[in-house]
Amino acid sequence: MSNKRQQIIVSHPTGNANVRAALDGFLQNDLLGSFFTCIATQNKSFFKLISKLPGMSEFKRRSFNENLSPYIHSYPYNELLRLFSMKAGLNRFVQHEHGLFSVDSIYHALDIKVAKAIKQGDQYRAIYAYEDGALNSFTEARQNGIKCLYDLPIGYWKAARILMSEEIQKRPDWSATLSGFNDSENKTNKKDQELALADHIYVASSFTATTLKHYSGTLSNISVLNYGFPEVSEIKNYKRIENQKLKLLFVGGLSQRKGIADIFDAVKPLKDYVDLTIVGRLPNDDVPVLKKALENCNYIPSLAHSEILKLMKENDVLLFPSLFEGFGLVITEAMSQGTPVITTNRTVGPDIITHGENGWIIEAGNHIALREMIEQLIEKPELIELNGLAARKLAGSRPWSFYGNELAKKVIEVLV
Repeated sequence: MSNKRQQIIVSHPTGNANVRAALDGFLQNDLLGSFFTCIATQNKSFFKLISKLPGMSEFKRRSFNENLSPYIHSYPYNELLRLFSMKAGLNRFVQHEHGLFSVDSIYHALDIKVAKAIKQGDQYRAIYAYEDGALNSFTEARQNGIKCLYDLPIGYWKAARILMSEEIQKRPDWSATLSGFNDSENKTNKKDQELALADHIYVASSFTATTLKHYSGTLSNISVLNYGFPEVSEIKNYKRIENQKLKLLFVGGLSQRKGIADIFDAVKPLKDYVDLTIVGRLPNDDVPVLKKALENCNYIPSLAHSEILKLMKENDVLLFPSLFEGFGLVITEAMSQGTPVITTNRTVGPDIITHGENGWIIEAGNHIALREMIEQLIEKPELIELNGLAARKLAGSRPWSFYGNELAKKVIEVLV
């Protein structure tokens, strides 16, 4: 596909690992026409220079393949003001949905830019956009005969509310960590409108696909494409010292959506046999039960990504008992370091993990099952090496480039 009419617009405000892999795949398959984003840290750019300054590491995460430079349209100002407001503690400017520089405002502003580009006559075959940032561009695209390709990175919002409502009844003390209920009716209506406009929907796990059964309308076809793995590390040292505690790690938001309370309940009676490390930022709301639980573990508020990978390699097992997860990038990150994962049936786990061979799957919300799995590893620590090596082998067979090319081929099938 060499002419512009066959190419696509991609839109995403920040550009994370899966977006970068998608862009590389589209570029390699001659699909990419334009990429709209907020901040792009390219060589010789202003953001590249300031990313080297103390406290400016955020800009390093906004870097893209240099070959993408001719295709990038960046609109950084609102996003810069959002980042500044967060660092300065100006919370009213970044207030959920209503803040002038809230995440919702940033997504909406970029969506308007893309819609305007389409309206002004840039003729492409399709637009590939993500949840919460597609309504205006999809509406304009439909009017111009451009196909709408929709990426849903996390499960459908109605399914989340059903499952998390059950969790609130079960653990009311942890309800303040379940922020998904803060979305207004206006925002959830927009999510449904985006889905209604989509000509094809892409999700990263079978679990995400199943959540869409709660959508009340008629959906287009859905493709399940698991993300890729980071580059595998050198084989880790699995040797253990006699009577060494099992080193358990959790990385993620400190929310019960991630199953954080299940971790604390599971390890509490095992404190003489395990060493638990938690990495993640505290929620904005005060959660006394969480603060108290963190006193009994090694707590790290945040780490650079490279340091997180290093920490994963140093620990025996990653715990990720999420109750609602579109994928769970920390799962593949840990596996790439040779560290096996205990996760649940509501993540990408069942898609890539064979229980007892390269990791372990438990029922979501079942802290007893989590405890029993940890106890099994305390009794048979040799399982850690067997599963860790198999996890690393799988990671090496499916790099990020695999996902990018697979996605590009699926998009070509839709455009033919």
